[in-house]
Order: sequence, then structure tokens, then C-alpha cells
Amino acid sequence: MATATSLPDAPVRQTGAHRAPRSRPRPRYRNRLRNWLIFAVLAGPNIALLVVFTYRPLLQSFYLSTLQWNLGSPTAFPVGLANYADFFADPGTPRMLAVTAIFTLATVGGGMVLGLLLAVLLNRKLHFRGVARTIVVAPYVLSGVAVGLLWLFVFDPNFGVLSALLHTVGIGSPDWYTAPHWALVMVIIVYLWKNVGYVALIYLAGLQAVPRDLLEAASLDGASPLRSFVSVVLPLLGPTTFFLGITTLLTSLQSFDIIRAMTNGGPLEGTTTMMYSIYLEGFAGGRAGYSSAIATILFLVLFAVTVVQLRFVERKVHYT
Repeated sequence: MATATSLPDAPVRQTGAHRAPRSRPRPRYRNRLRNWLIFAVLAGPNIALLVVFTYRPLLQSFYLSTLQWNLGSPTAFPVGLANYADFFADPGTPRMLAVTAIFTLATVGGGMVLGLLLAVLLNRKLHFRGVARTIVVAPYVLSGVAVGLLWLFVFDPNFGVLSALLHTVGIGSPDWYTAPHWALVMVIIVYLWKNVGYVALIYLAGLQAVPRDLLEAASLDGASPLRSFVSVVLPLLGPTTFFLGITTLLTSLQSFDIIRAMTNGGPLEGTTTMMYSIYLEGFAGGRAGYSSAIATILFLVLFAVTVVQLRFVERKVHYT
């Protein structure tokens, strides 16, 4: 009796109605294209503004520094690096660089020290603490020209408030307007008064972010308040100090309004910084090419200082 052999089951071909749906992976280029479109929509306007109002004038300044061109003149002559050679050969350049360095170091260093002390004071529980914080920060938002004109009356050797206060203790008022070194001290004092509130505000935010449990642990270990501040608080303020070091340095090197309102760069160029010299040469003297060369040198100085801070100083900053 013959037995029927079993054949393997043939695969059943599914019809379109019974076929399982297959999910196709979305091409990667579509995701990338979508991300680039989102980036272009969100960042495009900002990039366009930077190109038009920052990078284009910067490149144009580089080009103008290679020309002998008087402001308003229809003609200009290429001179290569002659403007830079004239700058370093000018006998007044060392004095201008010294004034710039003194002004920058005094305003940056003094501003950060005074700002930190004010921030520590304003971080305490004081009566009318909110009013005190407002008073400290208020000068920062005022016009530099208005601040400079106001302080001219304070420093007046004959009728100023400071002169009257010094006379009450038997001290004569310095000649702020005619002595170059006293004029520089006057400008530094006014600049610190105006901008120390910004530093205090940033440091205050950093102090409020310090974990309280670390301070309590240091206190339990027997550390004094000064020891806790130096060993715990200051290292935690490293990122804040690094940020302020860059921003205040850049702002100080570009200071113009207070010097223009109070001294016009005098007396005897005692308050003429690089930034103010750019104005004098370009707009007062009409030497636009030479002024652009000074602006280019100032830009290179700012760029080099920023790179050094980012490259070396940031290594010592501890981020929590």
C-alpha cells in the first residue's frame, strides 16, 4: 500500500490587503536639511546683522589703514604699512600707551575689587537692601556724558563739593583740570563710580549661587568667616571672575564718553587713551587712514588679550 509523501508547504503569498506594513527609515539628509533650515531661520538674522554692522566695518577699517586718506576727501592713495610705521615712530605713542595701560589696569583691577566688596556687603541681610542694590547699580545705566558733566562740578577746585570737603579738614584741592596725573586720577574715579555697580551685580549673582552647605561644613570644621571666604567662596567665584575679567577689560580699553565729556584727552594729552586717539586723529584731525591704523592695532590688542585669557587663564577656573 503506497504511502503519500508529504510535500513542504509552499509559502503563502500575501495579498495587498493582508501584507504587513513596512516602515521605511527617513533619509538622514532630510533631518539634516530640516536642522539647517531651523538654524538659518533662527540664527540667520543675527548672523546677517553681525556681518553688516561688525565684520564688514572691521574689514573696511583694515583696508582704510593702508590708505592715505583725509576724511571727506574724494581721493585716497595706497601707502601699505606706512600708517603703522608712523604710529610706532610718533614720539607721543609711548605716553599714549602708558596712559591706556594705567587707565585700564586701574579701572579693571579697582572695579573688580570694589565690586566684590560691594557684592559681599549687599549679600548680607540689611535693612533696605533692595534700595541699596538699586542705588549701587543705577550709575551704570546712566549716560557717560551726563555722568562726566555732573562730576566736573564735584571736582571743581574752587566751587566743587570735593574741594569744600577737603578744606574742612585743612587739605587743599588738587588741580584736577591742569595737572595731567591728577586729571587721569579724576577720570579713573568717575569711571569706577559709574561701572562698579555692574561688577557688583554680577558678583552678587555668583555669591547667591554658592551652596550654603559648603559654608556650614567649613564653619563646623572651625574655619573663620574670612577663611571660608578665601578657601570656599573665591574658588567658586572663579567663572564669574573670569567672565568679568574679559568684559571689563574690553569695556575699559574702549572707554570714550567720560574722557570726552571731562577732559577732551588733556591736559597735555594726560588722559588720551588709544580709543580717544582714534577719535582725535579721525574726526578732529581728519586723518582717517592713520586713525584706522590705530583702530586696527587696538583690535589686535583686544584680540590677543582675549585669546590669552581664554587659553591660559580659563585653565585655572574651576566650574562646579
